[in-house]
Amino acid sequence: MNRKLSILILALLPLLTLIAAMAAVHSQIPADQREAFMALLVGQTPFAMLIGCFAAGVAGVLAWRQISCPARASLLLADRLELASKVNAAPGVESVPDKLLLESDAGPEIRVLTERIERLLTELHATRRNAAEQAAAAKQSVERERNQFATLVAELPQGVIACNKEGRVLLYNSRVRDLVGGFLLGLGRPLAAVFDPRLVAHAEERIQQRLAANAAHVQVSFVTVTNAGRLVRVRVSPVAPAGAEPVAQRLSGFLALIDDVTREAEQTIKRDRLLELLTQSQRASAAVIHLAAESLSGFEQMSQIQRARIVEQISSESTLLLDRINAATPEVSELLRSATRLEAMQGADLVSSAARRIEAKTDLTVHIEALENDVWLRVESFALVQVLVGLARRLQDAQDLRELRLSLSLLDSMACIELAWIGFGIANETAASWEIEPLALAGEASSRSIREVLAQHQADIAYGRDKVRARSYFRIMLPLGDPDENEGRLSSDEARPEFYDFDLFAWSVKGAALDERLLSELAYTVFDTETTGLNPSGGDEIIQIGAVRILNGRLLRGERFDQLIDPERNIDPAAEAIHGISRASLLGKPKIGEVLTSFHAFARDTVLVGHNAAFDMRFLQIKEASTGLRFDQPVLDTLLLSAVLHPNQETHRLEAIAERFGVPVQGRHDASGDAQVTAQLFLRMLPLLAERGIRTLAQARKASEKTFQARIKY
Repeated sequence: MNRKLSILILALLPLLTLIAAMAAVHSQIPADQREAFMALLVGQTPFAMLIGCFAAGVAGVLAWRQISCPARASLLLADRLELASKVNAAPGVESVPDKLLLESDAGPEIRVLTERIERLLTELHATRRNAAEQAAAAKQSVERERNQFATLVAELPQGVIACNKEGRVLLYNSRVRDLVGGFLLGLGRPLAAVFDPRLVAHAEERIQQRLAANAAHVQVSFVTVTNAGRLVRVRVSPVAPAGAEPVAQRLSGFLALIDDVTREAEQTIKRDRLLELLTQSQRASAAVIHLAAESLSGFEQMSQIQRARIVEQISSESTLLLDRINAATPEVSELLRSATRLEAMQGADLVSSAARRIEAKTDLTVHIEALENDVWLRVESFALVQVLVGLARRLQDAQDLRELRLSLSLLDSMACIELAWIGFGIANETAASWEIEPLALAGEASSRSIREVLAQHQADIAYGRDKVRARSYFRIMLPLGDPDENEGRLSSDEARPEFYDFDLFAWSVKGAALDERLLSELAYTVFDTETTGLNPSGGDEIIQIGAVRILNGRLLRGERFDQLIDPERNIDPAAEAIHGISRASLLGKPKIGEVLTSFHAFARDTVLVGHNAAFDMRFLQIKEASTGLRFDQPVLDTLLLSAVLHPNQETHRLEAIAERFGVPVQGRHDASGDAQVTAQLFLRMLPLLAERGIRTLAQARKASEKTFQARIKY
């Protein structure tokens, strides 16, 4: 109101000045000349009014520019100042540049004000950096312990899941992801989404019963089949901090250890079948042989013809019995070999370990002559080292040796470990007897022989003499192994800390409706799509879905969804020019029904977040009839939230918002990359929304609906 009054006064000022001047002149004219003056003035009035209106218009335009331009510049300055001061205060957010990027027509006063504000911002950011450095130093020891714990859990060969007392996942390692498969496992999600809910509920009930009874053994277990088709044994134990009160009162969560028993179950089935083969199926033949033997011994007056028939029957049944045993022997041997797990190991490490072990257990000096590089073996290292030590000990006793030589080489696509000595060779009979004797060293005894250990490794042993070098040797020939075959080991470049969130111990499911929940408490799936074109109702299809999850205000980079889709139709050249995905690159990719099933599971129990989400949601809604999948959870749109926060900005495109918030844009028009950027923007918007009183999901949705951009329909 004050601005309009000021503009009106400025516009009328020339006209009022003219009237005042004419009144002054009229008062100074003699009375006899005033009538002539008034007649002249009336004759010139139209021209004077035209001049006055023109002057007033010019003055009004100038006044409007003087007022509106600084005012608009002030609003933009306020938005950017808020981003530079408030957003930078959010945890884990990189600083927005201190330069406030004013418009060219901001005016000298605004520019002076901006320069002074930028100096204050620089000092503010320096203070915050110092405070952040001090806080980081204080948290360093705690973070180190957390990361050590996360590393320990990640490296375990078995799956680990930790839950709070409501059964929500707060920690897991990569091993369990391999076992359960799919997208059902994630931080904050219920354990009942990973395993059969009835089994989980029964296990929790049994734990509560045992806690109430103060039982000494509280752990319970169950066996189930996962979505990945693996048979697993799940052992669930309660987690409670130390205290004087009963465990049931201190219960803060559960720990589930998951073992893959698929191989164990398969071996059990094989073993049972072999036992049946070697017992039940042999009973008839053994009974026939037994009766025939009794007949021979009980009837001494039996004729030669009868005796010959019985002997022939004994021979036939014994041959049949022997054939069955021989047929089962290889399978029994394979079962015994597979009972002990073989692991990939570098051959050089095995030879070096054997050399140290021989010198520790004997009086021999071991020289390592040659080691072939990058030779991997599949071995039970302790047993194989025990074989080499056992051979060395017997050689020392037999020939009074002082030195041995070890080497590793490749020979006919096999690894050859050679144990050589200068001296007499070993007779075949002696070497054969060593092979079948149980391994026994000082303080170490084994029921297995050298031959049994080598059979477990599918290895052969040869002994002989090298006349050229005048020495004798044992050579163990082993199949080559694969360095990547060890299950359960994780590479050090995996983001292990992304798999845990200790704050979830304090998080619990609230009975309030989702709309009344605080934005900071919700779990989010931030997603984006790439399509064949821009017309979902006209037949265009999704060709890529990318998504990430947010929980407890943290972007979970380890939990992501990224899938290309075969649209079974051509791609609009204009769309292909934007996202760069060609029709040929999509051939053989999964169809939309299969991908949406997985994405629906990934996004379950979360709020969907997208940029210009109405466009993406329209594609999902069109597929409801054909897939039977409804994405009916709440949706938030960063485009609308940007309009809520900064209504004075001219554009709310993803790149423009990212520039304002200081978020780097990488992989633009790639669904996964855009989802990452959108997630970072959403996290930076949350504190600004809270300052405006927008704290719950309902408040965010209501504020979004009031924006102009919310009227766009697809």
